[in-house]
This record gives sequence, C-alpha cells and structure tokens, in this order.
Amino acid sequence: MASNAKAPTADENVVVIGLGRFGGQVAESLVRLGHEVLGVDDDPKLVQHWSEKLTHVVQADSTDEDALRQVGVAEFPRAVVGIGTDIEASVLTVLALTEIGVREIWAKATSVKHGKILRSVGAQHVIYPEAAMGERVAHLITSRMLDFIEFDDGFAIAKTRAPEDAAGRTLADIGLRTRYGVTVVGVKTRGSDFVYARPETVVPAGSILIVAGTTEQVQRFAAAT
Repeated sequence: MASNAKAPTADENVVVIGLGRFGGQVAESLVRLGHEVLGVDDDPKLVQHWSEKLTHVVQADSTDEDALRQVGVAEFPRAVVGIGTDIEASVLTVLALTEIGVREIWAKATSVKHGKILRSVGAQHVIYPEAAMGERVAHLITSRMLDFIEFDDGFAIAKTRAPEDAAGRTLADIGLRTRYGVTVVGVKTRGSDFVYARPETVVPAGSILIVAGTTEQVQRFAAAT
C-alpha cells in the first residue's frame, strides 16, 4: 500500500553519539520515523547491540575530531549527543562536532551547569531528560491526568477523562473554556478516530479530552474531572 507520508531527505539524517539508554532510544525512534541514523559509541558491546537496529553503527572516540571525520559524521547536518555520565566526554564531543561543522547539535545534560557548558561550546539545544520526566510524572501522580506536556512558557497540554456531566453534551454547551480557561483540542473515544474539537462536537460517555491552557488552568480542570 502506498504511503502519503513524505520520506525524510538526506538533510534530515541524524548522527547519534552515545548509545546508552537515552541515546539508544532516540536513535531507535528516529529510525522508526524513517530517518537514516549513524550511531556512534566507543563501547563495542553497545555497537554490537545496535548494529542490526540502526542504519549504520560505528565504534569511535567521539571526542576526537579526526575520528569523527573518518566515520563520516561531518556529512550529517544534525547530531544528538546522548552522553550523560561522563561530562568531560560530553563537552569534548560537542566541541568536536562544532569544529567539524555539524550544523545543529542536540545534547543531553545532567545539570544546569552542565547545560551551560554545552551551550558555550556549540550545542544549540540542551535536553534535561531526567528533570523533564520527573516533572511530568509528578503532575500525573498528583492529578487525574492521563498524560501531560508542559512547555517553557507555562503552557501545557494534557490528556484527561471527560467530566461525567459532559456525556452527551456539546462542547459549546459544557463551556469548559468559560469554566476553567482551557481549550479542548480534540476528543477521543476507544475504538473511534480522534476528532478535532468544534463547538458542536458531542462528548461521548467515557471519552478522553485533549486540552490546552496554562499549567495552572490544565491542572485545575484535571482535578475537577
């Protein structure tokens, strides 16, 4: 069956350096999305583990500019540095990627100070996976939300069960924006397709709502469902 999805171009290929828990998951997800991925690690066991799962996998010292050039890293426009525990290797790898001209660098950081150093040597995007996951889990534990994503500016999107009194009524009739300040993005019922929300959309019993608003508004709505 032909797919309508646009195939990633060479400009969207990615090198992932450090194939531990974080880097390996990022690399595997990128491959699943159709991107070509070059995985790089200095651990032969990890290289062997990922050799049949990624497009290309090589063993190399990522802090060595010449080694990175030899394995073709300079040909990739984007790189993800998943090294976290060895801060020196993390920083030197970002510096080496900068020196060989990789255009866009994403790097994992284990602390704010680590992140500042990564940015100072060339990382355009710094990721704090442990902190982000901890924040997300805390919101899920302390509310009735089923999923939660918070953005840097205090804006959030959440998946939550529809209020019991919403069953069989339209979104306009329920007035969630007036009552809670949240905007309903869509409605999902088990076994049915996702429906983008409109004022006339009827909320079936037992359905899931995707809502957006400030973090405070989303939390208040989730607590009331």
